[in-house]
Amino acid sequence: MRIVSICPSNTEIIDYLGLTSKLVGVDDFSDYPEEVRSLPRLGPDLSIDMDKLQSLQPDLVFSSLSVPGMEKNIEELDRRNIPHITLNPQSFQDIAEDMMTVGKACGIEETAARKQHTFLHTAEELKRLSRNVVHPPVLYWEWWPKPVFTPGRINWLTELSEMAGAKNCFRDVELASVQTDWEDVRLREPDYICLAWVGVQQKRVNPDIVRKRPDWETMKAVQDNRILILEEALYCRPSPLLLKGAVQLAQTLHPDVYKELDIQ
Repeated sequence: MRIVSICPSNTEIIDYLGLTSKLVGVDDFSDYPEEVRSLPRLGPDLSIDMDKLQSLQPDLVFSSLSVPGMEKNIEELDRRNIPHITLNPQSFQDIAEDMMTVGKACGIEETAARKQHTFLHTAEELKRLSRNVVHPPVLYWEWWPKPVFTPGRINWLTELSEMAGAKNCFRDVELASVQTDWEDVRLREPDYICLAWVGVQQKRVNPDIVRKRPDWETMKAVQDNRILILEEALYCRPSPLLLKGAVQLAQTLHPDVYKELDIQ
């Protein structure tokens, strides 16, 4: 079977199910696992080279509406009659269900069911342990600094925060992605500032940028240096890698509560 993925989260679900060897092409941003970096690149996920994609003669293409603007790629796949499946995960349960969607489409339903069970079991274990946290800290998640974008209630990072024994400070906003400003964030007085800028490598994020924002020196999180520079691949994509991110964050915030938990 020849599979193409045009979204990083899809590529990671495909890998989790043991199907990486079936991939014949990916979008430019797919970088996990390491093996996919040598595959034909089809352009940025919002500007896929459809001629190149079609030349790969895929049996199935996976797209995702979790990437805003993906619709034009889907329309072109329809126009060319290229077989495709569109995912749209916003929660851990959605990701688990997408595993079965991919597994059934690729003829590995039993394998997908086993992997789904492992995924959900680890998620439930995180939720169980989170109930032992007496005072959950409030987290500000920053996807992009200017204009400021942060996840709202309808997003996997609100769920991940709770699994890690914390709370998303924008959980009151009924959106998946919230455009706000630095003053709004400052007034919410989060306990931690979590920087996970989409598409930016961890080593290129400078925490001093945060300290220079107007009046942010008054924030306890800044004064106490509770600024976390996080790997965006573990937090910004709705894929099984979120579990790894959740475990890492949980063990950073509450090492005693989560010390024995390991990712499977």
